[in-house]
Amino acid sequence: MKVPVTIYAEMTPNPKTMKFVANKYLLVPGDSAEFTSLAECKGYSPLAEALFQFPFVKGVFLAANFVTITINDSISWDFVQMELREFIKDHLQDGKDVLTKLPEPKAAPDVEKEGVKRTYEPSEYDDAIRDLLDEYVRPAVENDGGAIEFLSYDEGKVTVVLKGSCSGCPSSTATLKGGIETLLKNHIPAVTEVVAEEG
Repeated sequence: MKVPVTIYAEMTPNPKTMKFVANKYLLVPGDSAEFTSLAECKGYSPLAEALFQFPFVKGVFLAANFVTITINDSISWDFVQMELREFIKDHLQDGKDVLTKLPEPKAAPDVEKEGVKRTYEPSEYDDAIRDLLDEYVRPAVENDGGAIEFLSYDEGKVTVVLKGSCSGCPSSTATLKGGIETLLKNHIPAVTEVVAEEG
């Protein structure tokens, strides 16, 4: 039996990504999964696996009630937006799985720099930073089809990971510096800068 599902497409600040929003939850709120290849999603996400069958799909990000898809430069959204929207809708209406299990969190990139292993020590500011990001930043970032995760605080520097449409988006640097950094500095004077690592 088919379940009625509606999907609408929304542009994001990143011209290479589009957000496809469903009228139902796909994942538990707060959970997200990002895949950048077919091999990565095997055994985790039947929906992402199916989407990577399209030759122009180069990234799939799943969150509470949306799927953000990144396409390569070989094609324009004008040619594939409707096809992808219908494909996702059919997948959900047929009751097929979106995610069978969450992938393990990726190890932080650049763990070894010049032979020195980077470890992230907990700090007294971690909870306050997480709370501010959850309250003020996460809703806006999700609205744009992405996600933000707090990675570490070290001597004034806050490191976050950007995912989905935020990863590699031209305007994400401006958001990071102009919005997030200002917010954290205003609330936690010990913060001096915010930097992002690719998710």
